[in-house]
Amino acid sequence: QVRLVESGGGLAQPGGSLRLSCAASGFVFSIDAMGWYRQAPGNQRELVARIDSGGNTNYADSVKGRFTISRDDAKNMVYLQMNSLKPEDTAVYFCYAFVKRLPGGSVNDYWGQGTQVTVSS
Repeated sequence: QVRLVESGGGLAQPGGSLRLSCAASGFVFSIDAMGWYRQAPGNQRELVARIDSGGNTNYADSVKGRFTISRDDAKNMVYLQMNSLKPEDTAVYFCYAFVKRLPGGSVNDYWGQGTQVTVSS
């Protein structure tokens, strides 16, 4: 079993910053793409940022220039640095990763439990 656990969520002021972390535990042979989604009440889940195994990144237009995704393959972790936070960033943020557990095995997607980010004055 592979588990993803997010941390770093909480309350921030508009214009403030938060740093989200996601750690993959369990047996992991390799991780392909990983990233972050978010979902606000009544809204569909949206992709915030992703990073592939080569370090290539993609961001939602709404967070470009404010959020930065990074990964540490030695630690099986992915991070999301969120700066210049806005109230509309308020959501539950979910970490995901595409994981290969065995050499020659299949790649499966795993999902974290989510961490709440609230941006309010």
